[in-house]
Amino acid sequence: MPYENLTRERLLSALRRLGALAQAEGLVLEVCLYGGAVFTLVYGSRETTRDVDALVRPAAEGRRLARVVAREQNLPEDWLSDQVSQFLAAREEKRKITEADFGPGLRVSAPTAAYLLALKLRAARPRLPGYAGDEADIEFLLRKIRPASIGAVEKIFARFFPDDELSERARQVIDRGLREVRS
Repeated sequence: MPYENLTRERLLSALRRLGALAQAEGLVLEVCLYGGAVFTLVYGSRETTRDVDALVRPAAEGRRLARVVAREQNLPEDWLSDQVSQFLAAREEKRKITEADFGPGLRVSAPTAAYLLALKLRAARPRLPGYAGDEADIEFLLRKIRPASIGAVEKIFARFFPDDELSERARQVIDRGLREVRS
């Protein structure tokens, strides 16, 4: 099934159904959203996202119930993907999402803005045909956090990825973003 761009309403519908299915089975799923879903649901800085990067616990039950939601709502079977796990830091900062009611079967969290910035800077993917890349998200987070300097951004990054260095590409995006924040 081809991927569709998921709006806030479509994401909420799928997540609420996931929560209802979990509740019906006497489960509470812990879902931590990452990437485009956070920018769409929490910040409203995007109209849509192409995928829902998330970690769900318990994982097996979450995957099983997500497949049910996929069939019911005509979504790709992997609409809720845990592939993001390979990019996460050992030390994470999360916060509960309170902007929407997901029902009693779901507890939803997301990375803090600082942690999300570090994740986006680590990837710093360029814009490609059909793919927006990470620049707009990084610039949005810089406007939200308003760091005083590139040194402040480096400290945020090092807090989560102490053994990594910012790429030259990430530094260029930060430089442009900080100039925009200051103007």
